[in-house]
Amino acid sequence: MKFRAHDTFFIRKGWLSKGMKCVKTKNDVFVSKEENPMDVLGIGSNMVKALRYWLQTVGLTVEPKSGKRVQSFTGLGNSVYTNDRYIEELGTLLLLQYKLATNLNDATAWYFFFNEFNVSEFGRDDFVESLQKYIKMSNEGSEVAVRSLNDDFNCIINTYLPKHKTSSGKVSPENNIDCPFGELGLVDVLSKTKKTYRKTTPQASMISPWVAFAVISDQAKGKIEISLNELLNAPCNIGKVFNLNSITMLSVLYEVQKLGLIKISRTAGLDVITILENYSFQDCVKEYYLTID
Repeated sequence: MKFRAHDTFFIRKGWLSKGMKCVKTKNDVFVSKEENPMDVLGIGSNMVKALRYWLQTVGLTVEPKSGKRVQSFTGLGNSVYTNDRYIEELGTLLLLQYKLATNLNDATAWYFFFNEFNVSEFGRDDFVESLQKYIKMSNEGSEVAVRSLNDDFNCIINTYLPKHKTSSGKVSPENNIDCPFGELGLVDVLSKTKKTYRKTTPQASMISPWVAFAVISDQAKGKIEISLNELLNAPCNIGKVFNLNSITMLSVLYEVQKLGLIKISRTAGLDVITILENYSFQDCVKEYYLTID
């Protein structure tokens, strides 16, 4: 479990693109002794640490556990850098969202928020109290500083909500540096004065069937038949990581079925899908980018 590894900095627009570009040209950009990473990346020292963390946490890069901590692209990172370097496609954001929301080890608060925190309307205290209980149950009774959990909550809100929605006053253009994940529509403000929020469901049309199938196939773990309930409610599956309700999920699944990738069965008391094609997560990513060329 890891908390506050972002050093309070959420992902800014342009950060991931800049980070990928620098890793491509200089894979030791974050640990180089020849050039100052702050000068190369054009951001402050704490932001450099945050960007290094985020690139790995959303599944774009990896670092070795030992030896020189150079970064290299993952399969997803290579696909994104080749096909959507500036991260302009919703499908790219959804793929990164999947990696982020399922990263229990490095982004525990995000994993908890989407997969274990079964509350549709909430404030900071609701989230932090629930997360504390989860940590105690999952981590042999150990505790994490409340400040770190508060900072994680604030970072989650800033990840999915633009400043103009959360600020009580006017936001100047200079300070209005939002996170691209806000385009996904996964969180909204319930009350500015009470600082309460709610989880929201994106439109089915926003989710490419290839992106949905990437998640389904990745979570299937070799299974051919999966219940609709599992797709909707199991941790890390499409229902949880994308905040889907049953109606929206079915709409997405019918689009996946149109591609001949699955068959939906809702007869004789069976509510299941059968996977018809054997695609890996990375195969689906490649097919997705072929659809936007």
